[in-house]
Amino acid sequence: MIASLRGTVIEIGLDHGVIECSGVGYHFSATPRTLAELRRGEESFIFTTMVVREDSMQLYGFKENEDREMFHLLQTVTGLGPKLAMASLAVLHPAELAKAVAEADSKTLQRIPGVGKRMAERMALELKEKVTAYLAPAEAGEMELGTQLPMGSEAVAEQVAAALLGLGFGEKEATAAVNTVLAEDPELTTSAALRAALAGLGKK
Repeated sequence: MIASLRGTVIEIGLDHGVIECSGVGYHFSATPRTLAELRRGEESFIFTTMVVREDSMQLYGFKENEDREMFHLLQTVTGLGPKLAMASLAVLHPAELAKAVAEADSKTLQRIPGVGKRMAERMALELKEKVTAYLAPAEAGEMELGTQLPMGSEAVAEQVAAALLGLGFGEKEATAAVNTVLAEDPELTTSAALRAALAGLGKK
């Protein structure tokens, strides 16, 4: 695994760069933000990660380790691969991505090429509990206070929220409805919580 490169920048393209280390040129894909900080002919350091497929090996480069960590985190979303993860980082900084995910801001996430409404909702659902480390301290505190659930009810909340999304409700309203019913009665089963959430949503 190639974790980083330090050497002379010998090529800068629209979506890639080449750094020569000890006589070997390493081609890596990168976002415009990373490439803008490189200078041809000068020494530079970048963090890297290698993605190995059956028919290819691709190196991805990042100026900040935070970008690399978000790159890995994004790929934990079902159906989201390295190309879409790079597209996400090309449009939004890690903190902006985290904020959009935490707030279920589908419109902001859909600014990313290749991300439609369904993928945006999936990103919000699958990453919401994983992005707090990338939020500003004040925002992270607000998320903890606003979405904290009683111990033991997280699995029920996840299942009910997924069911509501499947029924066509938005991520934000589904999450709010689930949190409300489980805060009132943390002992609810999945089916009971779903009925209560639907009842609450039907009143709006």
